[in-house]
Amino acid sequence: MAIFSVYVVNKAGGLIHWLDSYAPRAEAEKTSSHPLDLLLKLHDERVLAAFGQHDSIWVGHSGGHQWHGRERNGKFTADGKEVLGYLSNPANYPVSIRFGRPRLTSNEKLMLASMFHSLFAIGSQLSPEQGSSGTEMLETDSCKLHCFQTLTEMPIRCELFDQNLELALEVAEKAGTFGPGS
Repeated sequence: MAIFSVYVVNKAGGLIHWLDSYAPRAEAEKTSSHPLDLLLKLHDERVLAAFGQHDSIWVGHSGGHQWHGRERNGKFTADGKEVLGYLSNPANYPVSIRFGRPRLTSNEKLMLASMFHSLFAIGSQLSPEQGSSGTEMLETDSCKLHCFQTLTEMPIRCELFDQNLELALEVAEKAGTFGPGS
């Protein structure tokens, strides 16, 4: 299993550093004629599938990593047109759209880190064992969230810290430290 992200959280649960190595990939490509058989909506500067999931396109998938093979920037096409306006014009069809899971926004990363920290804290306080380490891992069918505690405070963040963190992640991935069953 690959390491997609690392979040460093302080004792109060605030996110103070993150490192993403996850690049969202297109999971489905669809060429459609007018009218589009999916309902798309704009949410946090992203175009998302809101209704009509089918053909490996799920509600919440980001619609349009690429339009007609060209990269897209948020809610705009490569040539600066608003995506939803572009799709409302029948002259722009047929249109080929790639769909996939969207990248987490900064706000979503903050929420994820603080929620996981809260689960850790609750687990350590509710445990019948004295000095429990709290929630150490949450596992789903597609990912694992690990919580590691340090004995020291977070160092002042600098370029050397980022380089060493990336190097440590590469070594861990090559060694299979976070493989199945870890």
